Amino acid sequence: MERLKDDLEALAGIERGSASEGEHTAARWAAGRLTQCGASEVGIEHYLGRTTNSWSFAGHSVVGLLAQMLGGIGGALLALGALVSLERDASGRSPWRRRITGGAQGANAIATVAATGDRLQTVVIVAHLDAAKTGLAWNPRITQSGAKRHMRTQKVEPVIGLQGVALAASALAALLERGTFLRRLIGVPAALLNLLAVLANLDIARSASVPGANDNASGVAAALALAASLSASPLRSTQVEFALVGSEESGMGGFHAFLEKRAGHLDPKTTLVLGLDTLGSGTPIVAAAEGALMTHRYGEDDLALADEGARLAGQAPPQRWRIGGWTDPLLALTRGIRAISLLSIGPGYYPHYHHPSDLPEFVDWDCLESCTRIAAGILRAFDDKQAGARAT
Repeated sequence: MERLKDDLEALAGIERGSASEGEHTAARWAAGRLTQCGASEVGIEHYLGRTTNSWSFAGHSVVGLLAQMLGGIGGALLALGALVSLERDASGRSPWRRRITGGAQGANAIATVAATGDRLQTVVIVAHLDAAKTGLAWNPRITQSGAKRHMRTQKVEPVIGLQGVALAASALAALLERGTFLRRLIGVPAALLNLLAVLANLDIARSASVPGANDNASGVAAALALAASLSASPLRSTQVEFALVGSEESGMGGFHAFLEKRAGHLDPKTTLVLGLDTLGSGTPIVAAAEGALMTHRYGEDDLALADEGARLAGQAPPQRWRIGGWTDPLLALTRGIRAISLLSIGPGYYPHYHHPSDLPEFVDWDCLESCTRIAAGILRAFDDKQAGARAT
């Protein structure tokens, strides 16, 4: 527990916006800690990422406004194209803009703990180093709206769902005859929502990054604890690779680069991605589904593996949630790789989410320890399943 606290507080003390110099500092610190934990093949990998995705999100809504002004089939197609592009951006599957516009250089810290026997499968433990930008949209009065409903239903609406609705409505309005009541009925609210999305995202883009103690120094601290434990007692047939990545908050750029570099190395049939994100919030959960716009669902077998890991660790099974944003394991899903996204939630949803109050003093240490133990149990359950398969 003391080591968890020390690592979390050390990382939270670094200002580490996505693809910033602070992210590089955090990556160097994480690489040093991975070495101290006994991991091998420790290194830092650089990639091109974004300091924020808010400029892109705002641009999509500007296109929605232009589509309504253009009108007709052309305007409708323009708005629908923006909607498709926005979903691909929010799910981390749209690197074409990065190839065209370049980006800022980010940094990932990587390491490996080899299996004691023949390597038959791989677990990638991913936790993001960077911290989110704040903004008026992340004021607790806004983020806490609907908190009781979220906690009751274990479901959170997509964070840019209204922006997607606005683009779809813009496409419909463009097809309607100008000056009609129906066009105004659909087009005016769509334009207002698009304008609101532009203003909110511009505010976020120009805001400072938060301390990110819970989101996600907690996940990095847990990953380092697992690195130390595994180095002392490796798994039998499972190699564990650590990806402490950047630019998750700006669109998962760091983990995208990690996976692209290993496209021929990570076999989807024998690989599991285990994400550790925001682990100090009260109650351990796994994402049964996630997505900032569309819903992407995790496999039932992998959710069951999380339950088995909790049982082996002597912990209660993590609750299953539909979360409203994204986590790095979403990229594994889009590539057909098995994945588990381990998080936590509460009290009262996320009271310090993307806010300057995301400080170490508000981290639930018991929850962080419980999540770390569940993660260790998942690794053991995954390794035991392979050992059982070999015996059979």
